[in-house]
Amino acid sequence: MTTGKIGVSTKDLFPIIKKFLYSDHDIFLREIVSNAVDATQKLKVLASSGEYSGELGEVKIRVKADKEAGTLTVSDRGIGMTRDEVEKYINQIAFSGAEEFLEKHKDDAATIIGHFGLGFYSAFMVSSRVDIVTRSYKEGAQAVKWSCNGDPEYTLEDVEKEERGTDIVMHINEEDKDFLEENKISELLNKYCKFLPVEIVFGKKKEWKEGKQVDTDEDNVINDVNPAWTRKPSDLKEEDYLNFYHQLYPMAEDPLFHIHLNVDYPFNLTGILYFPKINNKFEIQKNKIQLYSNQVYVTDSVEGIVPEYLTLLHGVIDSPDIPLNVSRSYLQSDRNVKKISNHITKKVADSLSDIFTNNRVDYEKKWDDLKVFIQYGMLTDEKFAERADSIFLFKDTDGKYFTFEEYDNLVNTNQTDKDKNLVSLYATDATEQFSYIERAKAKGYNVLLMDGQLDTHFINYLEQKHTDHKYLRVDADVLEKLIQKEDVRKTELSEAEQEELRPVFTSQLPKDNGMFFVNFEALGEDGDPVVVTRSEFMRRMKEMAAMNPGMGFYGAMGDQYTLVVNTDHKLVKGVLESERHEMTSKLEPINFEIREIEGKKTELEELNKGRKDEEIPQVDKDRLKEFNEKLDSMRKQKESLLEEYGKENKIVGQLIDLALLANGLLKGEALNNFVKRSVELIK
Repeated sequence: MTTGKIGVSTKDLFPIIKKFLYSDHDIFLREIVSNAVDATQKLKVLASSGEYSGELGEVKIRVKADKEAGTLTVSDRGIGMTRDEVEKYINQIAFSGAEEFLEKHKDDAATIIGHFGLGFYSAFMVSSRVDIVTRSYKEGAQAVKWSCNGDPEYTLEDVEKEERGTDIVMHINEEDKDFLEENKISELLNKYCKFLPVEIVFGKKKEWKEGKQVDTDEDNVINDVNPAWTRKPSDLKEEDYLNFYHQLYPMAEDPLFHIHLNVDYPFNLTGILYFPKINNKFEIQKNKIQLYSNQVYVTDSVEGIVPEYLTLLHGVIDSPDIPLNVSRSYLQSDRNVKKISNHITKKVADSLSDIFTNNRVDYEKKWDDLKVFIQYGMLTDEKFAERADSIFLFKDTDGKYFTFEEYDNLVNTNQTDKDKNLVSLYATDATEQFSYIERAKAKGYNVLLMDGQLDTHFINYLEQKHTDHKYLRVDADVLEKLIQKEDVRKTELSEAEQEELRPVFTSQLPKDNGMFFVNFEALGEDGDPVVVTRSEFMRRMKEMAAMNPGMGFYGAMGDQYTLVVNTDHKLVKGVLESERHEMTSKLEPINFEIREIEGKKTELEELNKGRKDEEIPQVDKDRLKEFNEKLDSMRKQKESLLEEYGKENKIVGQLIDLALLANGLLKGEALNNFVKRSVELIK
């Protein structure tokens, strides 16, 4: 038996290794099993080239936990090592010239594993001692045992071992004993080793017998050595792709379709990406694409390898050109990663274009689920936006689909306003905005359905790209103003009449359901008597604020609505006549006093016209202040009387509630009162 020191002079070696696996504590099993796979694959290569003429026999890798002994063992029947190779590969090469590297990267230890053959030493993250028992495939080789307690000291001795290959025996630390639990080991093997190219065995398969699970005689192979992405597309059927998807995501619905990646020049890339079916706005999940390097699991955080918008996809990417230890700085600078990202973008765009061109009916059926991916791509990736411009579809409230060009041709004549802007009307909820949609369609207008989670952002994008296009929700204003063909006819009501009628309608507006303004418009005798509209700008800002915390100012603001009163409608005219009949005698004394005070105020202002503030006598300033206070008081008194009248006017209440009901704003007690009033008015 010999003893010695591992070939590295820095005393920081093992603390750095332990620091690395403190953050990625479970990755040690991937490293040890991957080494076993490498050793097995090397033996297969030697056998196929004739350099090894012995029997391969079974080449499974076995993982075994022994709770009593406190050990976790990974065994292979690969090439094994001689004493000299242990000295060379375990004690020297791993650390030759590594001191400078370790010193440079000790604060960024996550980059160390995989460099200088350090993967094996990840075992010390969870082990108080690691033994290597190995015998080379070479004829007459002597088996040896290497042992180390997690410091630079090691022992190396000859031992008996019947078969070629290597056993890595990890004596697990007390604080890491959970790595001896069957469930924990199964979890790690399933995460990191599920698709390794050599069979990995962990225990025996189980079956139910007499009400409990018992071991069978059959090995429990945990991995698929030939996953779908490693095979040629021509060798796969549609059901193979579907089965593989459910192998990755057992609980998921069937995907919309897949894209098979298979590139060997100028970089190596294989994989299968799936467009998942999204059932609601809260199902979008990133980190569903798994990254592999030669079938070894690396990560599911693939930002930087695939474009941002494609992180919504599911599936697998495998590239030996990406190292096992992916750092953010590496991804930002590596040329191969940039090439891979560009290729994936092009491949996805080309695949979508092929489906659109060759089977538009099927494309339209899948559009409602595809839309969020394509919108996200167009919003975040300029190159993808250029490619996707011709395959983006609008959907209208009748369920028909149009490309940008097709839709422009459809509405260009009828929906161009007097300023030459093409106005696209849209709804975000076809049920709640039904009455507005019907009014627009009655005018011969088409209405788009924009009910997706990214539609507000996408509309802004479209308006910036096409400055002569406007997108307005059907309830943003009265139709005559949404698509204004000519100057809107003004109401015949004077300003004074509007000021008297406004408190009558304000009196019965909701006080706790947003902010309401009252406007008077001449909408024709056949128009609705009262319509509720919602500012396009403010609504968009609030919707964007809900997705963007940085716009909190808008998110904190209440909803803003406008109650548009149609002064041409006979019911509104009736309210005005009734108000005049009921209120003239009560308001006349107040109006008379207001006119008198306004006259005195005007005389005083004329008297001091042209004077600077310091030239106006204080007595005149005091009188002006007194006039203003009296006017304010009289107007409030008048407004209060009009509001009291409005509150008792059932027609006013009914007209307002009908407008609120059409906009989905009448609920709870207000809705109950509306029903009762409706019954009373019918009697």
